[in-house]
Amino acid sequence: TRDRERKLLKKIDEALQRIEEGAYGYCAETGEPIGIRRLLARPTATLTIEAQERRERMQRMYGD
Repeated sequence: TRDRERKLLKKIDEALQRIEEGAYGYCAETGEPIGIRRLLARPTATLTIEAQERRERMQRMYGD
């Protein structure tokens, strides 16, 4: 549980940094805006749904 909380705190800090830099809400891979519904559901999201799905498909195909 502590490890999971530590990872979440790191993600929150990174999201706050992106807010300061003006990069919050934009996909780290494509630069496209991340949908409001996704950000409301997962405020620390760094990828659009499409980019996240692509990443997960690649991980399933080739492993981590």
